[in-house]
Amino acid sequence: MNDALLRANSLVKHFGAIPASDGLSLEVRPGEIHALIGPNGAGKTTAIAQLSGEMRPDAGEVYFGGRDITRLGADARARAGLARSFQITSLFLGFTAEDNVAMAIQAHQGHSFRFWGNARRDATLRDPARDVLARVGLGARADVVSANLAHGEQRQLELAMALATEPKLLLLDEPMAGMGHDESLRMMELLAGLKGSLAILLVEHDMDVVFSLADRITVLVYGRAIASGAPAEIRANAEVRDAYLGADA
Repeated sequence: MNDALLRANSLVKHFGAIPASDGLSLEVRPGEIHALIGPNGAGKTTAIAQLSGEMRPDAGEVYFGGRDITRLGADARARAGLARSFQITSLFLGFTAEDNVAMAIQAHQGHSFRFWGNARRDATLRDPARDVLARVGLGARADVVSANLAHGEQRQLELAMALATEPKLLLLDEPMAGMGHDESLRMMELLAGLKGSLAILLVEHDMDVVFSLADRITVLVYGRAIASGAPAEIRANAEVRDAYLGADA
């Protein structure tokens, strides 16, 4: 569609003889939460990697804001407004929560990390870092070393680092992985609060989370999108129920 912020056209990616992406086409519109679901091995993380620029497709194109970014690397896509989180938390564990977010801001602005000693006293980094931490509910934990944060708080911090780059689109690969019930609810509330302010492509196994948050859902099976539509359409799709959701859906 013409109003798509992100559009993938017929992505193909093979690992040997195994197709991880098999003609995958996908669109994410401004401000929406679009969930990408499917059984293990369906190609969800491979799709995210191709969209973020960490993996080059064997065929197909990726457009962002109407611009062909297929050949751009991850850094260039990040500067264009794409931010990604990973299944496994990736933080500077020896630094405080505020340090982690300030470094994300510093990297996005293109500053050298050689000046990190001065950056710790740089209000142009510290003030927005604290603002972002407050936005994700970690304002009171700014001075805690990230290794000492609870797992759910570490995931919140990773989200804060992504938001600190002021993205137009967040690519979230299982942001609730390893979380307990209360932590998952907190993350759901955070993501729901972001809806409309930026677009989110969400990979998540928890179907309660997906159907609570998503405006649209695309279902992958063996690297191929078998359905895409509103949550009610996906629930009612017989092929989706047979392939993934199960009869109880």
